[in-house]
Amino acid sequence: MSEKLNIIIEQLKSLTLLEASELVSEIEKVFGVDTSVSVNSGAVMAAMPVQAAAEVVEEKSQFDVTLTDVPADKKIAILKIVRNVTGLGLKESKDIVDNVPKVLKEAASKEESETIKKEIEAAGGKVTLK
Repeated sequence: MSEKLNIIIEQLKSLTLLEASELVSEIEKVFGVDTSVSVNSGAVMAAMPVQAAAEVVEEKSQFDVTLTDVPADKKIAILKIVRNVTGLGLKESKDIVDNVPKVLKEAASKEESETIKKEIEAAGGKVTLK
């Protein structure tokens, strides 16, 4: 391999996953190629360096709780929960319940977001965690 290629390879080894992803996107744009490959995820994990694999496996710790569905006959019960969760007044909470989908809480912890989801679903509504 030429010295030029060796230098490029060494520089590629030092990239973070985000930088590598941005590089691939830029190569696709500049050269008009498609780098997407359908590969067994186990094979991809086996091919990744240990540090990169650890970054991929890292569990998400913060979630945005989004109210996605409120049945008409369950609005009052869900409204009470929305007021508790958001700390908003009656009018603001009603606006959220009447205009779904709406984010109830941003960057909530996993435990808090799961609790909110259980409360809303027990009252008859639907919630997504992102």
